[in-house]
Amino acid sequence: MQRFVIGTGRCGSTLLMQMLSEHPDALCILEFLNGLDVRKRFGAEPASGEALAALVSAEHPFVSMLLARGYPVAEVTYPFGPGARFGPQDPLPWLLVAVLPSLSREPDALYDEVLRALRGFPERPLRLHYLALFEWLCARFGRRHWIEKSGASLDFLPAMHALYPDARFLHLHRDGREAALSMREHHAFRLAVSLVYQLGPGGDTSNAGLARLDPERARGARDPIRELLEARPPAELLGRFWSDQIARGYRALPKLSPEQYLELRFEDLVARPRAVLREVAAFFDLDPEAGGWIERASARVRELPKSRFAELPPAEAQRLVAACRTAQSLLGREA
Repeated sequence: MQRFVIGTGRCGSTLLMQMLSEHPDALCILEFLNGLDVRKRFGAEPASGEALAALVSAEHPFVSMLLARGYPVAEVTYPFGPGARFGPQDPLPWLLVAVLPSLSREPDALYDEVLRALRGFPERPLRLHYLALFEWLCARFGRRHWIEKSGASLDFLPAMHALYPDARFLHLHRDGREAALSMREHHAFRLAVSLVYQLGPGGDTSNAGLARLDPERARGARDPIRELLEARPPAELLGRFWSDQIARGYRALPKLSPEQYLELRFEDLVARPRAVLREVAAFFDLDPEAGGWIERASARVRELPKSRFAELPPAEAQRLVAACRTAQSLLGREA
C-alpha cells in the first residue's frame, strides 16, 4: 500500500507524522515530494539512477533564499554546526533539508549511502524510482511500511493521484483562518505567498525560475527578497493562499474511491488523539496495538494553540473570513 499524508501549510500534519513515527512498523518520510523541481518531479519519461540522484540532491532555491539571509525555517532540520558538512550559506541538497535528518543523527553519512544506492538504480519512470527509494529506506531502517508527508501537498494532489492511482491519501485539515494566520508568522510562508501572487498564474516556480529571482543571493544595495521576508502580508492574502490550495486539491476527489481518501480535523486529533489514531491505523492498515504506539503517540499532544483569529481587529477578521469562506464550506467547517 502507498500511504500519503496530505494537507495545506500549518495544518498539523507534522504532529501527525511525529505520532505515526511511534509505530514500530512505520517509516515516516518528511518533505520529499514538495521540494523536488516542479518541472521534473512528476515526469513520465524513464530516468537513470544518476538522474534520480541529481534530482534529489539538488538545492531548493527557495530554501536557500531564507537560509542565506539568516532566517530560520522550522521545516529545515539539518543539524548545522560543528562537524556538519554544510552550513547555512551553502546550497543544501534537498534530501538533507528534512528527509534524512528525520531518520538519522548522522544525515551526512546516510546521504552518501543513499546516493550510492540511487546511482545503481536501473532506468525507469520516476514514480517507480520513488517507490524503490522508499522501500530501500524501509529495509535500511527495518520498517515494513512507509508514509510520506509533504507540506502543502494537497496543492498537488491531482498530480500525486495520477502518479499513484491506487494510493491512500489522508487529508488532515485545520480551520482555514487559524492556518492562514499561523502561516503569516513564518518567514517561509510569507515569502512563498508573496512570490506566488507576484508571479501570478503560470509563474515559473521551477528551481531555475526561483533561482532567477535571486541571482545575487542578497548582495547589492537593494535586496527584494529580504524586503518580502520582512513584509507582513494582509491576513486575507494568506486566507486566499490557503483556500486556493484546498480548491486545487479538491479537483482530484471525484477520481478517488472512498476507500483511498480520508479527511480528519486537526482539532479532533488534539482533542481525541487515541480515537483518531485508531481511525488512521485502520485507514493505513497499521496494527493499532503494535508496541503500545498509540499511547506514546498520544502523549505528544498538547492543547490547541491559542486562537489568533480571536485577536484580529473586526475589519481584518471579516476580510479573512471572506477569503476562507468557500474552502471552509468544502471542508464542512464554519464559513
